Amino acid sequence: MAKVCVITGGGSGMGLAAAKFMDKEKIIVLSGRTETKLQKAVDELTGEGFTAYAKACDTSNRESVKALAAYAKSLGEVGTVINSAGLSPAMAKPETIVRVNSLGTVYVNQEFSAIMEKGGVIVDVASNSAYVLPKFLINKKVYAMAETDEELFVKKIVKKSNLAKGDYQRSGFAYALSKNFVTWYAAKCAFEYGKKGIRVVSLSPGLIATDMGNLEAKDGGMLIPFSAEERMGKPEELGYALATVADERNGYLAGVDVLVDGGSISGMKEFKKKK
Repeated sequence: MAKVCVITGGGSGMGLAAAKFMDKEKIIVLSGRTETKLQKAVDELTGEGFTAYAKACDTSNRESVKALAAYAKSLGEVGTVINSAGLSPAMAKPETIVRVNSLGTVYVNQEFSAIMEKGGVIVDVASNSAYVLPKFLINKKVYAMAETDEELFVKKIVKKSNLAKGDYQRSGFAYALSKNFVTWYAAKCAFEYGKKGIRVVSLSPGLIATDMGNLEAKDGGMLIPFSAEERMGKPEELGYALATVADERNGYLAGVDVLVDGGSISGMKEFKKKK
């Protein structure tokens, strides 16, 4: 049976870049909200010798994710899921950011783990923004509500983000919280799904030179000067990192977050720490 790799947010950026580093024997399913964008990406992959399909999906809607999982399963054995769909602070208000980034991760992990076999892997994309939050702002009891009371979970995260002053700052706060949640939830899932032989890991990029990243560069680029080379990451660099983390040969890499941010967090906390 053919092996299938599903990449949410795969129409462009690091998601599409990751697809290009996949084994060409795998069937690639790219998902996202815009069908024309997805089809263009599929055509690009097909031109490079991949077998690829497009499937529109709104990851903030469980039924949409369930339909994506069923479609992928109809093509073969779903062995790899890279969940790179997400919204950044400049793209949406806090509630929408939390629903896509956080609840979307819950839906993707739950629905795909239900159809995956032993040896499967799920890679959830977080962000180095997850590391800038003071510990007293992180409440894992609230995080756990994402599985038991979605609306209360969203309400509490949005309420906390509203402590910030300014629209962009509030969205940025919600974004950091939503991505910190992703790192926690991926680790939680690793220990739950590990019993089935399914590996789960998260990966936190720094600011990447994609359309989304460029939107954030002006107001959200405060970590760039702290990186080792003082630059944004390239889509192909993160695509390779995602593909490597997802590779079956990395079978012992689970339950952790892989920070791929050019050293930004390390620089901010120690090596380039402001005196």
